[in-house]
Amino acid sequence: MPQHVAIIMDGNGRWAKQQGKLRIFGHQNGVKAVRTAVNFAAKHQIKVLTLYAFSSENWNRPEAEVSALMTLFMKALDSEVKKLHQNNIRLKIIGDKSRFSESLQKRIEQSEQLTSQNSGLILNIAANYGGYWDIVNATKQLATQVKQGILGIEHITPERFQQALVTEDQPQVDLLIRTSGEQRISNFLLWQIAYAELFFSSVLWPDFNEEHFAEAIRAYQQRDRRFGGC
Repeated sequence: MPQHVAIIMDGNGRWAKQQGKLRIFGHQNGVKAVRTAVNFAAKHQIKVLTLYAFSSENWNRPEAEVSALMTLFMKALDSEVKKLHQNNIRLKIIGDKSRFSESLQKRIEQSEQLTSQNSGLILNIAANYGGYWDIVNATKQLATQVKQGILGIEHITPERFQQALVTEDQPQVDLLIRTSGEQRISNFLLWQIAYAELFFSSVLWPDFNEEHFAEAIRAYQQRDRRFGGC
């Protein structure tokens, strides 16, 4: 089994359009697919599951949709975190949280604190996240340490750089899944997916179920991972 699976949850808007509904209806139904994916990952002893919920570019969407997404995010934290805690799942929100409202930032902090000692699946929710931002943020941290004399330039290694990223000491991504048939990375975990296997599913995210997840795992298990070797 892969240790770390990352998913770009794509297709909520198109799914809603097929139902003749507003885009937020697709996002609401996408929460059900999140539960399914988390349950599957926990049941199959995957160590880390990272879900791309809201990118740093998503602020460019219509204001009404962004506002509805923030409300949905708050409600999901309220309704799901206790269940995660009961199932020994550790929740981490990765991304630039400073742009969120004060109330949402507080709710995130409370949710992370509640589950911080859990030893099961690590669930990363990437919110206001971008791979460029993550790399630049890590670079700034290391540059500050060098400027302060805490760190020498010669000590900056890929391993130390990894520690400065939001995923810190988590294993690198083994399998990246994207739903909806799109075949792009979309600025997601650019450093962490360096040697990931990619799997593109035509299924729209609200319809993504355990069998679709299992299909991606089977495809991963049939790959010959050489990490640049022969």
